[in-house]
Amino acid sequence: MEIERTVKLRSGYEIPVLAIGTWQTPNEIASRVVQDAIEVGYRHIDTASAYKNEEGVGQGIKKANIDRSKLFVTTKVPAEVKTYEETKKVIDESLEKLDLEYIDLVLIHAPKPWAVMFLPITKNYDKANLEVWKAMIEAKEAGKIRSIGVSNFKIKDIENLINNSTEVPEVNQIQIHIGKVNTELINYCKEKNIVVEAYSPMGTGRLIKNKKIKEIADKYNVSVPQLCIKYTLDLDTVSLPKTTHKEYMILNKEVDFEIKKEDKETLDNMKFLL
Repeated sequence: MEIERTVKLRSGYEIPVLAIGTWQTPNEIASRVVQDAIEVGYRHIDTASAYKNEEGVGQGIKKANIDRSKLFVTTKVPAEVKTYEETKKVIDESLEKLDLEYIDLVLIHAPKPWAVMFLPITKNYDKANLEVWKAMIEAKEAGKIRSIGVSNFKIKDIENLINNSTEVPEVNQIQIHIGKVNTELINYCKEKNIVVEAYSPMGTGRLIKNKKIKEIADKYNVSVPQLCIKYTLDLDTVSLPKTTHKEYMILNKEVDFEIKKEDKETLDNMKFLL
């Protein structure tokens, strides 16, 4: 079953290929969401300092009353944090808020602060990212973190870390969904033994009402979200669907079906969704 499948990171730890995402999940309901997710079978919980729900996520883990070793918890250093000292501080804060002895995976949330992420600016953040990376490596060596990686990084951003440090990122979490597949970046990561994670597999909900996708989903007697999640899994990525509803959590993990070659080709060619 896909919900039970894992892949091995370079650190040797196993990461479940299906996670419950918690973006835009308010802190006051995060505990219930995480408990529900664990109850129905999810073992990978994805959060971030920027989501402002780490306390709720941590409470949910505790209330779920499950052996910590059976869970894989991911959080992220905010995109705005670009110094060594700030990174050390935010990692310790995440550990405190999650109330965990260690975090399974910590990512740099983005190579640039969000305020300038999509602007045509000339400022270079390569040195700043190396400072963040240095602090993350030290936290890993100290046992606070088990694995480290990045999010929203392009090839040049990853090359900066590889060429100027002792560690290669173990994960790159990027937006991937039907109509938005950066094949070049995915293939690059695979060559470097970097596990790719697909966030927003439903295109932040924009794919739900697509008639062509619905038509293909109906062929398999599955929902559009199920088809979207399976599509990302078939790209050999870790899929991060997000929902706060228990009934959808259950549906989203029922993805043990095969997408036929001709349907996959149709989905691959939906470039208009980029």
